Amino acid sequence: MSFREESDSLGVVRIPKNRLWGAQTQRSLENFRIGGLSERMPIELIHTLALVKKCAARANQELSLLDGEKADAIIQSAEEVRQGQWDDHFPLVVWQTGSGTQTNMNVNEVIANRAIQILGGRFGDKSVHPNDDVNKCQSSNDVFPAAMNIVSVDQVSGILLKKLKSLEKSLNVKAKEFEKIIKVGRTHLMDATPLSLGQEFSGYAGQMASHQDRLKGCLVRLYSLGLGGTAVGTGLNAHPDFAKRAIAFIAEETGYPFLPVQNLFTSSSAHDDLVELSGFLKTLACGLMKLGNDIRLMASGPRAGFNEIFIPANEPGSSIMPGKVNPTQSEALTMVCAEVIGCDAAVSIGGASGHFELNVFKPLIIFNILRSIQLLASASESFQKNCVDGIKANEQQLKQNLDRSLMLVTALNPHIGYDKAAQIAKAAYQNGSTLKEEALRLGYVTAEEFDRIIRPRDMLGPKNKITG
Repeated sequence: MSFREESDSLGVVRIPKNRLWGAQTQRSLENFRIGGLSERMPIELIHTLALVKKCAARANQELSLLDGEKADAIIQSAEEVRQGQWDDHFPLVVWQTGSGTQTNMNVNEVIANRAIQILGGRFGDKSVHPNDDVNKCQSSNDVFPAAMNIVSVDQVSGILLKKLKSLEKSLNVKAKEFEKIIKVGRTHLMDATPLSLGQEFSGYAGQMASHQDRLKGCLVRLYSLGLGGTAVGTGLNAHPDFAKRAIAFIAEETGYPFLPVQNLFTSSSAHDDLVELSGFLKTLACGLMKLGNDIRLMASGPRAGFNEIFIPANEPGSSIMPGKVNPTQSEALTMVCAEVIGCDAAVSIGGASGHFELNVFKPLIIFNILRSIQLLASASESFQKNCVDGIKANEQQLKQNLDRSLMLVTALNPHIGYDKAAQIAKAAYQNGSTLKEEALRLGYVTAEEFDRIIRPRDMLGPKNKITG
C-alpha cells in the first residue's frame, strides 16, 4: 500500500494514498482499536453529519463567510457523502472520544479532500480546510448532538413508525377475522371469563397504536437543534445568524420542522430528550415481548399445549424431531426486545454521566438508539409478515376449551350470589362434572334458567356486539 503524508496540530501522519480521510481520522483509527466492523459509527449518522455540513456551507455562503467556488465544492462533496458514495472512507468505531469529535473530523476531512479533488487540488493540501472551511461556525459539541437528533427523528419517522403502523393494521385485520370466535380468557395463566379471539387481538393492535403515539410525542422535543452553540453553548466563533439559517436549510432538506433550541447550554451538556426516546423504545420492546410471548403460548402444542392458533410453518423446527414446528418468529422478536432493553440501560447510563458543559457519552447514546430503532423496525416487520399475517384460529380446540370452562359460572353471580356460584364451580372441578349438572344437583337454578344465563356470547361485554 502506498501512503501520503498529512499534518495536524500534533505533527505529520501517514495515510493510505487512496483514502479521503486525513490526519485526525488516521490517529483515531490507530489509537482506538476497540471492537470490530459491527461497531463502526452508524453510517446513517455519517450521512446525517454530511447533511449538516452541506447546510452549514450553504449558510456560510449566504453570510459571505465562504467564497462561492469553495462553498459549492463543499456542498457537492457533502451531498455525495450523504448519498453514500464514500461510505468506505468512514472507518472509525463508536469507542472513541465521547464528544464524537473524531467522527466529526472524519466527516470534515473526507468532505474537504473530496472538495479539493473537485477543485483540482491535491489531497491534504488544505486549500479547502477541514476545520476552517468545512467546520466553519461549528464545533463537534454542537454538530454531533444536532446530527444525533436529526438521525433519530428520521429513523423513527421514516422507518419504525411505518413498520409499527403496518403491524397494527395486520393485528386489526386478525381482530376482525376472529371477532365471532369465542374463547376462554386467562388471567394469572388461569382460566377466566370468556372473550372473543378478536377482542384479544384488538388489544394487541391497541398496544401498537399507543406505542406510535408515544414515539410521535417524543419526537417533538427532538426537533430543537443546538447548532450555533459551538464549544460550550456561548456561540464563540459562530456568526449570530448562522444557526438560524443552517437549521432552516436542514428543515428544507429533510422535511421535518427542525428549529433552533431555546437554550444552547442544554443541547451539548445533556441529552435528556434522547434518553426519553430510548425509554419509549424500551417500552415498545416490552409491548412487543408480550405480543410475541402470547402468540408463542397460544400456538403451543399441538397436543400438549394450548393449541388455540396455528402459526405459519416457515421452517423445520428440529434437527431430530420430524414434523416439529416452533414459534421461531416469536423467539426472534423477544430476543430483539431483550437486546433493546439492554441498549436502553446503556443509554440511561450515558445520559446520566455528562459533566458540566458536555456530555461525553454521545457515540454510545446514538449507537444504542439507532441499534434499537433498526432492530425493532426489522423485527416488527418480520413478525408481521412471517407470523401474524398467517395466523389461523383452531376453532375446534377453542370451542372445546370454552365448553369445559368453569369460569362461565361467573354469569350466575348476579342471580344466585358469589358463594353459591363458587360452590358449583368447585363441585364441578372435584367431580369431573359440568357446571350445569352441579347447578341442578344443588338446586340453585333450573335447567331453563341455566341455559338462559350461561351463554358465552352474552358475556363478551356490557353490550354484546356479536350477532349470529
